[in-house]
Amino acid sequence: MPMILAANANAQGSHVGEWRHPDAWDKPAANIANAVRLAQIAEAGKMDLLFLADGNGVRNLDKPDLFAATSPSDRPGVFEPVTLLSALAMVTRHIGLVATTTTTYDEPFHVARRFASLDHISGGRAGWNLVTTSNPGDALNFSREEHVARPTRYERANEFAEVVKGLWDSWADDAFPQDKASGRFLHPDKVHALNHKGPHFQVAGPLNAPRPPQGHPVGFSAGQSETGKDLAARHSDCVFAIEGSLPAAQTLYADIKGRLAKYGRAPDDLKILSGVTIFVGETAQEAEDLAGALDDLVPVAVGVDYLSKMMGQDMKRYPLDEPMPDFDGRYAGPTGIGQAILNVALEQGLTVRQTSRRILPQMAGNMFKGDPIQVADVMEQWYRGQGCDGFMVAAPVVPTGLERFTRLVIPELQRRGLFRTEYEGRTLRENLGLKRPPDRFSR
Repeated sequence: MPMILAANANAQGSHVGEWRHPDAWDKPAANIANAVRLAQIAEAGKMDLLFLADGNGVRNLDKPDLFAATSPSDRPGVFEPVTLLSALAMVTRHIGLVATTTTTYDEPFHVARRFASLDHISGGRAGWNLVTTSNPGDALNFSREEHVARPTRYERANEFAEVVKGLWDSWADDAFPQDKASGRFLHPDKVHALNHKGPHFQVAGPLNAPRPPQGHPVGFSAGQSETGKDLAARHSDCVFAIEGSLPAAQTLYADIKGRLAKYGRAPDDLKILSGVTIFVGETAQEAEDLAGALDDLVPVAVGVDYLSKMMGQDMKRYPLDEPMPDFDGRYAGPTGIGQAILNVALEQGLTVRQTSRRILPQMAGNMFKGDPIQVADVMEQWYRGQGCDGFMVAAPVVPTGLERFTRLVIPELQRRGLFRTEYEGRTLRENLGLKRPPDRFSR
């Protein structure tokens, strides 16, 4: 199985200062022409999929410096992702199209219908990234006064995923003959009402869409807590992972893969993609110069605000040039990213200022930097060393960072036999080496 390569489709790249760089796109907010170009660059490089993160609110209004500068994960001016990917399906032929949708502030029927539609529109290239929503402020946009508690969010997510998959199985694959001669549009005996009644949802079904071409659009998730890893082992086809070192990634890889048997699944039934920001140049010095230039575009106040956002702590309370506090062992941040940042800072003895600069390009995940040989060497080490099955690649500057990756690194991976030279399958599942799930009712 070749290495999996996914492209982070954030038009503002992965660096807080990216949008200010001379090579970055002008006016990236809600720009369809930029999105089309990004998709075409990734597909020309034979990458497996485009990934769109998403949120349900405008963030960081309480951090004026960061709010004005906008960090890549805030996305204040973006398209609704399934709408955008439906448009991109019309200008691409092979690349997978994966979007984020929350299980906390949405309904299973809506999600099942949207992604079934995207799978049909794209000819079997859709993927759904399940999130439980880490940002408490999003609750205020959905008639709630406070965020849903974490245990409840994960209970709801498990039931939500079960309902969505059940709805995708509403119709047998051959339920719609649409035969003019006989007058039979559909087979009444090949539809199945779900009639789900659970703690969080009551959904009768059936879904008003034929069974998706992939059976089920490919399921993605992220989350490195115990509940997040169990959710992935039970429901996901792919997991986005963030680890700052190969030993940590190997431990996580073995942990998640080891949970699959509990749910009757084999290790190859789930693929683990490590998040990485890649700075690559014709020479190693060119990559270093790009990284330095981007860091210099971010004022100290913006960097500290960004660190505060990722840590879930007001980092302005701490002296810039003293070591990062360990918060007395308390959990840091709304997601596992905060804890990963803290772990790296404590391990390397970083100050608050150094930590804020360290996370500008890649939050807490990997950063591979160098010439094409150096970058490919590290990617090969992680892949062959069972740190991951592939990578979620973020470019520091868009579009030039992704162009450099596809022009410089991918040919080197192909030369080593690590990555495809042509798309092998018709669907995203086939290209990822994942089985098509059977219709549970027809079985």
